[in-house]
Amino acid sequence: MEYVQERVATLHDFGDARPDAPTERAAVVVPMTEREHASLAAERVLSALERVDPERVVVPLRAEADTAPAVADWLDGFALDVETLWCDGPRLADLLDDHGLTGPRGKGRDVWLGLGVAADSEYVVVHDADATTYTDAHVPRLLFPLDRGFAFSKGYYARVENGRLYGRLFRLFYRPLVRALADAHPGAEVLDYLNAFRYALAGEFAATSDLVRSLRVQRGWGLEVGTLGDAYAEAGVEGTAQVDLGRHEHDHRAVSGPAGLSTMSEQVSAALLRAVEAGGVEPDYDTLPDRYEAAAESLVRAYGTDAAFNGLDYDPADERAQVAEYADAVAPPGEDTRLPAWRKTTLDSGAVREAAAADLEAIR
Repeated sequence: MEYVQERVATLHDFGDARPDAPTERAAVVVPMTEREHASLAAERVLSALERVDPERVVVPLRAEADTAPAVADWLDGFALDVETLWCDGPRLADLLDDHGLTGPRGKGRDVWLGLGVAADSEYVVVHDADATTYTDAHVPRLLFPLDRGFAFSKGYYARVENGRLYGRLFRLFYRPLVRALADAHPGAEVLDYLNAFRYALAGEFAATSDLVRSLRVQRGWGLEVGTLGDAYAEAGVEGTAQVDLGRHEHDHRAVSGPAGLSTMSEQVSAALLRAVEAGGVEPDYDTLPDRYEAAAESLVRAYGTDAAFNGLDYDPADERAQVAEYADAVAPPGEDTRLPAWRKTTLDSGAVREAAAADLEAIR
């Protein structure tokens, strides 16, 4: 246990912290896919939210037409004001097309739709439904800084389970890449900001509705890092806090494959480097991959020592192999395919709500 302050305000849990927070003025966005329907983790999350009793819960649902009604019926069974936003119906697709917003479907697009609907509330909280360690303290902790003058709040936690260190993409890709950039650009505030987050790839955050309407959301796996980039631009160091959510356990991905960590690293890299460039830093892309690997090597040694100190299993050769695979992702960010900020789009969130509701009603 420690009480170190980072570059952004860092709130610690010194013993089951349960602060008073404006839950009654907050919408909670919980993106979900059909595979999470009635899972033990999702049951735990929604049951905990019943005890939190937020103003409402918005569930952007990615599901096929033959399974979406069953998921919606299941969600309606909780003692919550739940709005199921089916993201895959034809009316909603036509509406997005009419506003020039077609493009790849994915978690980022679903969250963006949910944010637009949720921003009618004063505060918005976002988190996933797959955490087996979720508790009813998470939402109040994330909201607490917002009622004290902060505009953005990010969750952090330890990824330790089964006697091993997890959080591999954060530990072995994000952190050493930011370190390599910071070493080459000392004093760059955007890098100080991005380096301050203890778990930058956490999906849990809370924000004021004004900030939510300013987010240009990544369509895919760069969602969390892209959010940090916009939070820096809108809230800055002084308007940002991070909050201790304890230990966290959820599904793990393979390194390789179309949905593996190596593919995710490409999108995380693009989002991160786009945020860095927007903050006024011009990376030397010719040397950055080598500098990233050097920074990662130093961290592998540190993680190995930390794991040994705690009696955890650790395979440094496997960690170095992951670093070598992630290094291919260190490249200029390429085309910007982000969705626009809600405050700048011609799309009305009420129309999204109506189209999604009509789509769901038609298949129920």
